[in-house]
Amino acid sequence: MDNVDLQILRQVSAWRHEGRGVVLGTITRTWGSAPRPVGSLVAVRDDGQIAGSVSGGCIEDDLVARLREGALQLAAPELLRYGVGAEEATRFGLPCGGTLELLLEPLHADSQIDELLARLDRGERVQRRLDRRSGQVELLAPDSSADALQLSEQELRSHHGPQWRLLIIGAGQMSQYLAQMALGLDYQVLICDPRAEYMEGFAVPGTTLTRDMPDDVVQALRPDGHTAIVALTHDPKLDDLALMEALRGPAFYIGAIGSRVNQSKRRARLAEHFGLQPEQLARLHGPVGLHIGARTPPEIALSILAHMTAERYGVQLQGSAALPASTGGSACET
Repeated sequence: MDNVDLQILRQVSAWRHEGRGVVLGTITRTWGSAPRPVGSLVAVRDDGQIAGSVSGGCIEDDLVARLREGALQLAAPELLRYGVGAEEATRFGLPCGGTLELLLEPLHADSQIDELLARLDRGERVQRRLDRRSGQVELLAPDSSADALQLSEQELRSHHGPQWRLLIIGAGQMSQYLAQMALGLDYQVLICDPRAEYMEGFAVPGTTLTRDMPDDVVQALRPDGHTAIVALTHDPKLDDLALMEALRGPAFYIGAIGSRVNQSKRRARLAEHFGLQPEQLARLHGPVGLHIGARTPPEIALSILAHMTAERYGVQLQGSAALPASTGGSACET
């Protein structure tokens, strides 16, 4: 789930502690163009106050109108569909004739919102199972369905917590900026650096630090298609170890700091000493980050996350994503 939906859950919890009635809406299906993805949340308080958004405002207005008419005095979860026809699509602000399905859930003591938030605050991923008949909720460990929301006649299963993971090799200033920004994009961040002189006093709240060797960390992490790995130490003995393991796995983004000349030498080392194949080496983004003229550590961190975001959504970028060799003085090139 993204940070917007986490804020909605926190607002819902606060309202519940104030003794207010709350209906929580979850987008369960969309067709065509829809403003928010499946799994997004909206909450309506008993006086019509809204937290979150699932449209440009028209659906939220309809929910408030339903509440005032008494239609949201629900005894059990109820499924609504918006924008089925062109007229409704226009009315409800769904572009291009999009259609949106929303499961409305009246919250109560057994909805386990506070328990869910406590587990999310511990950095856990949680599967929330809602019984559509009784409204009872069970919190479970995530299953092999990853982040997919599952809706059936009997239940709604939604997944909450960090959906994306970022492993940063190296505990330096740039790592600090990259980690802080990645947290804001809902990444679970792990920082690895076995060098005592770098880890002493290094701290980024909300991240996990380890002094284990990078190759061991990558193996233990078991990267998947929602994992990014970025090597930032400038030390081939550390960066190459992590990249050796990462390039053999399915991580969606693998990058390393360094100039084009150094990247060429790195690829040669990885092929000669570790037996990596050309198709594996082709997955390495180096120099890391988009070419946006970045020079300072926060700018370079931004360029890396921008490139990760493009890869995450399968966006084809125009031109080269890496910094050109002529970009002298950029920290990405050192």
